[in-house]
Amino acid sequence: MTATRPDVMTQPTARTCPFDPPPEYRALREQRPVAEATLPDGIAGWLVTGYEEARAVLADPRMSSRRRRLRTGSGPVDDAELPVPTPGNFLMMDPPEHTRLRRLLTGQFTVRRMRQLTPAVEKIVAERLDAMAAAGGPIDLVQAFALPVPSLVICELLGVPYADREDFQRDSATLIRLDASLDDVQRAHQALTGFLGRLVRAKRVEPGDDILSGLVRTGELTDEELAGVGVLLLLAGHETTANMIALSTMCLLRHPDQWEALRNDPALMDTAVEELLRYLSVIQYGVRRTALEDVELGGHRIPAGSTVVASLPSGNRDAAHFTGDPDQLDVGRPYRPHLAFGHGIHQCLGQQLARVELKAALSALLDRFPDLRLALPAEQVPMRHDMLVYGVHELPVTW
Repeated sequence: MTATRPDVMTQPTARTCPFDPPPEYRALREQRPVAEATLPDGIAGWLVTGYEEARAVLADPRMSSRRRRLRTGSGPVDDAELPVPTPGNFLMMDPPEHTRLRRLLTGQFTVRRMRQLTPAVEKIVAERLDAMAAAGGPIDLVQAFALPVPSLVICELLGVPYADREDFQRDSATLIRLDASLDDVQRAHQALTGFLGRLVRAKRVEPGDDILSGLVRTGELTDEELAGVGVLLLLAGHETTANMIALSTMCLLRHPDQWEALRNDPALMDTAVEELLRYLSVIQYGVRRTALEDVELGGHRIPAGSTVVASLPSGNRDAAHFTGDPDQLDVGRPYRPHLAFGHGIHQCLGQQLARVELKAALSALLDRFPDLRLALPAEQVPMRHDMLVYGVHELPVTW
């Protein structure tokens, strides 16, 4: 573990409101948008809390996605010093390897193609709501609706059997648990990689009309790379959106004026989705990078080898960028670019799919259950403070 100075701040993690980042971020944005900090895992690094500064980090090719934990200030970082990424996990790669893998997938997630999927997503949403209505309340919205919708969608897109959801959902959750042991993480990763590896080999024999089969047909990727891409897409394709659906629902229920505004004017849903993405920002601790060389940022020299964290939740509350009071939820807020999906070459590949799913899920939920309400006091809802992807573990609701 890297030694830290006693005068260096610790990255804030404690929330006072379930929908807001830690309150200390406001002062940091205003006074020290780039600051030395001890990160939650004890590593000495830099915390970036301003919107423009976070965008600069995420767009800078000198900030590597290949993380390392070595001493800093010893000169430019050689490629050989950085960890070897898991095959297929382009989220942890830099160009040219990142470029090679991502270009194979870009055409699968275009705005046009995602909009073409809208009827299929709406059908899945309607079926889940039918099941909710038949079961009656109270019911856990996470298990009944928020988790099944994106899981079913990503399974259909990738060609993954939905019958295997319990295993891959359990293993995915382990990978983003903050308190998971290294052994547990390795076991979960091996299980997911083995599962996708077997599926890839089956698709080489009998390909279907899905993304994994399409990647197999290109002949450009090894089985290991295909399995790695599959793990990344499967995990990202259901964890983030599931938590956005559930947390957005809870947030709207706790802001009844915003719930009513959407009920009275469904045309607001597009702007509401962008506002909820900005306001909630479920990647709660931010995105990590490693400085490959000394970098000037916000009046500071970031030494080569430093770990840098761009806080997406904090940047998305920056009053210097967003109009009005960014600490208030406003479903009619005029759109300005936000950081919920990151920025730069690693910006979320599935962001258009997430938008389609959020709009379909929230629109139908408002229409079908206008009297939806929490089935227990809000302070008793178990929040995901213990996960890299924030949200709720359960959301008991009734109507």
